[in-house]
Amino acid sequence: MLTNASLAHADLPITLSEAGAGRPVLLLHGGGGPATVAGLAQHLSRIAHTLTPVHPGWDGTHRPAWLTGIDDLALAYLHNLRERELSDVLVVGSSLGGWIAAEMAAHDSEGRITGLVLIDAVGVQVGTETITDFFALDARGVAEHSWHDPDRYYLDPADVPSEELTRRQANMATMRILAGDPYMHDPELLRRLGSIQAPALLLWGESDRIVTPGYGAAYADAFGNGRLEVIPEAGHLPQIEQPEATFALVDAHLRRTSNPSRQQ
Repeated sequence: MLTNASLAHADLPITLSEAGAGRPVLLLHGGGGPATVAGLAQHLSRIAHTLTPVHPGWDGTHRPAWLTGIDDLALAYLHNLRERELSDVLVVGSSLGGWIAAEMAAHDSEGRITGLVLIDAVGVQVGTETITDFFALDARGVAEHSWHDPDRYYLDPADVPSEELTRRQANMATMRILAGDPYMHDPELLRRLGSIQAPALLLWGESDRIVTPGYGAAYADAFGNGRLEVIPEAGHLPQIEQPEATFALVDAHLRRTSNPSRQQ
């Protein structure tokens, strides 16, 4: 059964969809909004207790003025896990959501998170691998960098309804506030990943040009217990372009990392 709840941390209301039963899974969307993980959420709800928040400031939700960084959001989500007395949590994050997941694990002093899945995540700076300046791309550039098959997913802005364009522009404005400076990374995060012992699976579309598989490999190596799986014929959102392959890898990691004795 799907429910919506408003969870408060200080003056931060979080809109959350909740469905399914079993091990808790927190599913965090990226800059494209909750629609980018909707199919994955539906799939996970059949096998797990799936919690899918809308980050404050996305899709018309309220973002308080103090919420200006990804670490703020990560701490708020950790606080909500504590309030709900959830443990043995698998956190799955796509793109920006993967960054939030990594920050959560780095701050998880109580060990509530026992597994991570980062899907084409941003959040760190690694060697010569750069993160494409998403804000500098036009619609065609976004498609070319984000998808294995850009022609299939490209939408001419002239064909997008005005309400949808307004939603997208507002989402991008929020992302710029939270992740624009320094651009799409926390300078301190990479060195903290080695202390995270929760098994981290990094899933990467082989055709991602926002953050390449080389970036993903360096990200995975930085974890205390990290592993990279590259998904063929997929770009930045493999859960959309190659859902069956992506879901199978997430399901296997869900089973592999479960610790029923820690569930409450």
